Amino acid sequence: MKFSFKKFRKRLLWTILTVLVMGYLLPEKVTMPVQGATRADYNSESFWYYPWGRSGTHKGVDIFASTGTPIHSSTSGVVVYQGEVSRGGKAVLILGPKWRLHYYAHLDQITCERFDLVSDETPIGTVGTSGNAAGEAPHLHYSIFTPIPYPWRIDAAPQGWKKMFYLDPIKKLEE
Repeated sequence: MKFSFKKFRKRLLWTILTVLVMGYLLPEKVTMPVQGATRADYNSESFWYYPWGRSGTHKGVDIFASTGTPIHSSTSGVVVYQGEVSRGGKAVLILGPKWRLHYYAHLDQITCERFDLVSDETPIGTVGTSGNAAGEAPHLHYSIFTPIPYPWRIDAAPQGWKKMFYLDPIKKLEE
């Protein structure tokens, strides 16, 4: 049997396309990531609020709770990063359905590992004040973004072109 690079390339392309389409077709269920939190624990007007510190525009929602309150993944997926980042402090990044990335920042503790498979019942950490939240009230910064741009979402708001990558987590939590 002779190896055919042309057939290999064609099969590889079809495999990649199939994986991309399947990932996009997976149903997405988003739940409140902070245990016991309700609408009263976040400002429903905080997504894309301007001005907002060094980032200019707030691209997520801050959910307030006591330090050490458990945080669960808001959706099923795989942990692609867990560690420390400058502004977000202790943070977790989860790749979920529809190729969306769920970002959890300012954690006090991280209780998951990279490549862990998670569901909305999986604990991933606890609420804290790490990163640029030091000295602030303990909270979870939660945002959702997509590497697949949605150009129809662009508007004239400050940094409005970035809206093609960021989704409003408040809408997802309130569905």
